[in-house]
Amino acid sequence: MTLAPQSFELSISRGVAAITLNRPERLNALTFDSYRELTDTFLALADRDSVRVAVITGTGRAFCTGGDVRDIIGRLLEATDAEVNAFTRLTCKLIESMRALEKPILASVNGTACGAGAVIAAAADVRVASESARIAFLFTKVGLSGADMGAAWLLPRIVGFGLATEMLMTGEFVTARRAFEIGLYNEVVPEAQLAERTSFWANRLASGPSHGLAITKRMLNAEASMTLAEALQAEAWIQAECMKHPDYHEAHAAFVEKRPPDFGKNAPGALRESPA
Repeated sequence: MTLAPQSFELSISRGVAAITLNRPERLNALTFDSYRELTDTFLALADRDSVRVAVITGTGRAFCTGGDVRDIIGRLLEATDAEVNAFTRLTCKLIESMRALEKPILASVNGTACGAGAVIAAAADVRVASESARIAFLFTKVGLSGADMGAAWLLPRIVGFGLATEMLMTGEFVTARRAFEIGLYNEVVPEAQLAERTSFWANRLASGPSHGLAITKRMLNAEASMTLAEALQAEAWIQAECMKHPDYHEAHAAFVEKRPPDFGKNAPGALRESPA
């Protein structure tokens, strides 16, 4: 699958795929095309050996404000039932593709995140945010269910059932500081430091053991529906398998030789610059 999106910017360098929503005049609202292209991009990144981590961010004062009122919402009011159902499945496919990508996804939340933008942030594995990055799952504010695009699955697993219920039912905005306090954001920094901290997190994840990180994400997804006994059995087996991987042997060699491990050498071309 080729990577040539037209509705947002994509660059790949030193193991990091940077996705930048670039409609600041529309607060990075999504269109039908951007939903499709984001989904296709996350699916395609799975087969890109040169990519070890993906970063998604926005430009201007918003991260993403969900579906564009004119390009999507207005058109859906006149759509057939089949067309509406196709759209809701399309939005869910985006989140599915993010969780299925067995590479870390970092959301660099530069500003307002609401609606679909909030769910995209929640679907990422790590969220670093600027102090202005307020967030709202505002679906009930427009007469819809707070359970949209997987929000009712994702959010309780991040902040707990009670807080998730409150956020999904009220649809109210939460400040960046509050989002950090409840565990929704991993880090909150002044706006001027966001790019630096995003780079730090991206490089940290990109230099990690890609196999171990992939298995960790796979098991986080899978164990959500397992009993404790099933989870323990699955983890015992998968950890034994991981012990056969070159990354495990590299970690041991690095410890013995008193040097940082070089996990990149086990993924050919992973840390070399690559065109999109």
